Amino acid sequence: MAVLCKPAIAVPEYVITNEETLELARRLHGDHPQINLALRLIENTGVQKRHLIQPIEQVLRHPGFDARSAVYDAQSKERVPAVVRQALEQAELEAEQIDLIVYVSCTGFMMPPMTSWLINKMGFRQETRQLPIAQLGCAAGGAAVNRAHDFCQAYPEANVLIIACEFCSLCYQPTDLDVGSLLSNGLFGDGIAAVVVRGSGGTGVRLERNGSYLIPNTEDWISYAVRSTGFHFQLDKRVPGTMEPLAPVLCALADEHDWNASKMDFYVIHAGGPRILDDLSHFLDVPAEAFRFSRATLTEYGNIASAVVLDALSRMFDEGSALDGHRGLMAGFGPGITAEMSLGTWVSESESEG
Repeated sequence: MAVLCKPAIAVPEYVITNEETLELARRLHGDHPQINLALRLIENTGVQKRHLIQPIEQVLRHPGFDARSAVYDAQSKERVPAVVRQALEQAELEAEQIDLIVYVSCTGFMMPPMTSWLINKMGFRQETRQLPIAQLGCAAGGAAVNRAHDFCQAYPEANVLIIACEFCSLCYQPTDLDVGSLLSNGLFGDGIAAVVVRGSGGTGVRLERNGSYLIPNTEDWISYAVRSTGFHFQLDKRVPGTMEPLAPVLCALADEHDWNASKMDFYVIHAGGPRILDDLSHFLDVPAEAFRFSRATLTEYGNIASAVVLDALSRMFDEGSALDGHRGLMAGFGPGITAEMSLGTWVSESESEG
């Protein structure tokens, strides 16, 4: 069975605190008719700090889409390899043992994809399969885990490397002044995550079942407007309310596996914002403490898009509370509105080989 090993996480060196974000919003948008609402929303995110690939002064300047694309290209090539090496080391594998690389990102575009560059530069086999995913936003972390699981079911001895590289600061648009955009400016951060799914052996989450669900007629609730200035993030105010229809979907997936979604031993959930976690806690009837890994990611890094679920999973590894046989639920949510869900059981190396 496929085992999701310990993720490797990296955040860049430039930091902006929530207090600095609020002060910046007051300075830049003090005359905005809804500035007090925006400030209140930013303050209520629970985010204490975020990490950026550039100093905030550079983030605020918009040099053009082509210049930002060049920054994405250079920064990803500079930062991703170290995270990949750590993920491989934690999975006790070498690059040549990887059969598929899944690379997810919604904050930059490259063609050929980053997977091609990695294969050429980091010792992966030339036969390594590539799966870049660019348009699932925050749901892509969960989708990557699910596609890795599917691949390992088709090829039981295969190993898959997943990479989530998100530089959300490159999507800052100084001319977008609606409240949703101002909130996003105080919510999203930059981060990279990588993790290996082993076809056999390994310590971590043995993947049991996965599923996807699209909420009908919500495709414009989370979206990009792609313009000459780049990606303009659009967030509908109805998004936080989506946990009410999605909670039954999570329960149905668990029911199919004869599990109870309200009685899991661990939860790894995308932290889009505190309302998402609060509502899902309510509708699944689980204590708020159950989502502590996701809340910690939100507090310390902000919303790092597709990398959130992998960072939350890494925190669970670090806590050391999972025991052999513990059952868990993972879920990522993003544009569509799409839910990518999976069920898994915690196993140690000896158990996964047995």
